[in-house]
Amino acid sequence: MNQPLIAPSILAADFANLQRDVEMINRSEADWFHIDIMDGEFVPNISFGFPVLEAIRQHAQKPLDVHLMIVQPDRYLEQFARAGAATITVHYEACTHLHRTLTRIRELGCRAGVALNLQTPVTALEDIIDAFDQVLVMTINPGFGGQKLVHSSITKVQKMRQLLTQHRSPALIEVDGGVDLDTITSLAQAGADVFVAGTSVFKAADPLQAIQDLKQRPSQTPFI
Repeated sequence: MNQPLIAPSILAADFANLQRDVEMINRSEADWFHIDIMDGEFVPNISFGFPVLEAIRQHAQKPLDVHLMIVQPDRYLEQFARAGAATITVHYEACTHLHRTLTRIRELGCRAGVALNLQTPVTALEDIIDAFDQVLVMTINPGFGGQKLVHSSITKVQKMRQLLTQHRSPALIEVDGGVDLDTITSLAQAGADVFVAGTSVFKAADPLQAIQDLKQRPSQTPFI
């Protein structure tokens, strides 16, 4: 099992001390910054937009993994790329012409990601398996942090891994929602590569130690 990639979710950071929290992630063993963009329409919550993203970029020393939970994301792809996104992930459910959208993201020099809500089967991606660099399997209903993992999503991660292996795709599997020390091993064993962690990092007594523990936990637990 490869060591997991940890992507702390800025949605759970202290926005009154955002620079402090960004610099903490810089010092940590985390790999990416995960940044959720919500419009209040695709999901029932609003997060932040380009000014905050650009402010994070000024201080971040690790790649920005931008997750668009918005309708009609094509309108803003160029602006997100200019704002510093290394990866732009769009939702399958929000894109009428998903292949075109993913192609455009790559043309902008970003990694192309596609996210699947809980009810969307992994087979929905089979016909465009070469069009994305990572797939984000939602392990909660998107929109709010602090939720518990929906355990049926572990099986979905397994199915996604089987599909990618079948088609010899190098795409990474990312999981988002309810990732903590109790769930990360099962998700890793199911085939996930990248772990978005919000509350379990930023609400921890020692966030640096929490990230280190998440990084090490899957390798410490034997396969069941």
